Amino acid sequence: MDSLTQIILGAAVGEVALGKKIGNKAMLYGAIAGTIPDLDVLSSYFTDTVSALEIHRGFTHSILFSVIFAPIFGWLVNSYEKYKNIKGWSWLFFWAFITHPILDAQTTWGTQLFWPLDLRLAFKNIFVIDPLYTLPFLVFLILTMQQKRNTKKRSFYNNTGLLLSSGYLILTFIFKWIAYNQFKSALEKQNINYTQVDIRPSAMNTILWSANVETKDSYLLGDYSFFDTQPIHFKHYPKNHHLIKEIKESKNVQRMIAISEGWYTIHKKNNILYFNDLRFGLLSLEPNSQNFVFKYKITVSDSNEVLFSEVPKSPRNAKKLFRNLWSRIKGN
Repeated sequence: MDSLTQIILGAAVGEVALGKKIGNKAMLYGAIAGTIPDLDVLSSYFTDTVSALEIHRGFTHSILFSVIFAPIFGWLVNSYEKYKNIKGWSWLFFWAFITHPILDAQTTWGTQLFWPLDLRLAFKNIFVIDPLYTLPFLVFLILTMQQKRNTKKRSFYNNTGLLLSSGYLILTFIFKWIAYNQFKSALEKQNINYTQVDIRPSAMNTILWSANVETKDSYLLGDYSFFDTQPIHFKHYPKNHHLIKEIKESKNVQRMIAISEGWYTIHKKNNILYFNDLRFGLLSLEPNSQNFVFKYKITVSDSNEVLFSEVPKSPRNAKKLFRNLWSRIKGN
């Protein structure tokens, strides 16, 4: 999830852990702890694109990280804060650390919660930014901050924020199940033979859902809004995996295929090959667009090493996409 949401969640968890003991300071440390796992993004400044993608939401988003570093941070804070309770501080950091990847596991990218096991949890039931999750949670957190630390209202407001946000997450699983059945029904009605279907919510909502459908030689991309009145239309994207036949066995290509979980296409433009990660969809709703959210340029170095570099996203494309999405949410 986005940084603001993780700050809010961390603050609410910090309040549960030590709010009655130290008041709003528990929220402050919880908010700080809630952002620490995302410091893994700094790896992009020190390593190549493929390695940075592998590191993201890896060790720092694991149970192992929470278990090892919670007591370290707890000891550190205990050494200079007036409130002395290493166990209490450690629990605050542990719960702020562990709830961070559990929430991230609901998104498309997912987390390696059980690192070092090669298993990424990605339930894909909520977008990385969702105002319906974050804003009510924020309102109740602010109300909590305004109460004295030992009052019943303080606990009530904080617990209400946690319950509402958690309840919304449960609802998103129900929404996903409904959308999934709509996509399966559409595929059957259109007599489309497929091997697997993967769906996710579109940006900043859980009303409009997107699907990737794998067939023998191509992928079909479609979307469905709960307000739709017309049948689901699928756009066709050839896999074009043959375009990387000569380099497919290289280490970096195999790593990128693993990162994308096999959901990728290749397209060629001006004699340059591009690797498209389909899991996050397109930056455009226009037909036959190759403007994927995560698109990587493929180059081969003088030493025959295959390199990937992410194609920068244009803010103008993002603004246009959000306008189109809002229109699409209202139904086809």
